[in-house]
Amino acid sequence: FAPSQETTHQSPVRKLMMILASLCLAITGLGDGSERARATEPLAELGSRDAIILGVVEGITEFLPISSTGHLIIANHFLGLESDTPLTDANGRPLWHKKPSARNPAGEPLTLKLAADTYAVVIQIGAILAVALLYWERIAAMLKGLSGRDPSGLRLLRNLIFAFVPVAVVGLAASSVIESHLFSIGTVIVGLVGGALLMLWIERWRRVQAEKRPAAIEPADLSPGAALKIGFIQCLALWPGTSRSMVTIVGGYLAGLSPAKAAEFSFLLGLPVLAGAAVVKGWRSGPAMIEVFGWSDILLGVAVAALSAAVAVKFLVSFLTKHGLQAFAVYRLVLAATIAVVFYL
Repeated sequence: FAPSQETTHQSPVRKLMMILASLCLAITGLGDGSERARATEPLAELGSRDAIILGVVEGITEFLPISSTGHLIIANHFLGLESDTPLTDANGRPLWHKKPSARNPAGEPLTLKLAADTYAVVIQIGAILAVALLYWERIAAMLKGLSGRDPSGLRLLRNLIFAFVPVAVVGLAASSVIESHLFSIGTVIVGLVGGALLMLWIERWRRVQAEKRPAAIEPADLSPGAALKIGFIQCLALWPGTSRSMVTIVGGYLAGLSPAKAAEFSFLLGLPVLAGAAVVKGWRSGPAMIEVFGWSDILLGVAVAALSAAVAVKFLVSFLTKHGLQAFAVYRLVLAATIAVVFYL
């Protein structure tokens, strides 16, 4: 008996869900004995409920074109993770988000809000693992391409590198400016609304183009120049509230990819981008975050983010193929209005 194509295609998702559901239950079970399970006594409360909520929010919104930042702002608000009071360790010494340096002698003390922001970035590891498992065949093809055994895989890897470089350079160069001046409720609302309008326009454009050139290309068939353009478009996602998934899907449309292939390229491009962000953020303030929250809820957040990201990825490919981006655009406008009401009225 040979399994159907659908069964074979869905098996990685089912395996991931079973594994991570078991992991979630195991880690949740450790919650009652968290004093024994944590290597470091937590200084601030982040319960299992909070870890699950943030894991679901991060995992789903990271790959849907609806802005993870906007949703995390709302989640942190209702979970009470917005305090700007500087935190100290058990001995009363300050914890640092950015340690004092020659350029910044005062440094930047770690607060509960900054620790929660770091937590949201670090648990992206779960989303990375989900995509890596779901698209392991693509990743294997790229590895084979490096040894000359898969030309298509090598071209795909080349295109991902070209698309990754612009946001890596701009992100590292402007990270301090972005964090200091752009992370506000107002800028997130602008990003949500601007992104929604862009999505409504690109959907109309894509459907007109589909009638003119119905044959879409594969991500591996993109020219280096087209991949680089997607990379520059991805830099728009550095504006909070815009959505990395949204701008890369838009870039894929402009390059001639179908909705499903644009989403696939966006997912694969997210691997180095999200991994880079998690490494940089974890290196800067990960140890302090662990001291604030402890280990068990961080691991729980990673597991939940992986599970919810797997669901989001499978859903998005199917939904985009049938319906496009319009529904997400409307949702973004509703979210922007909700944030405005919650924080300004």
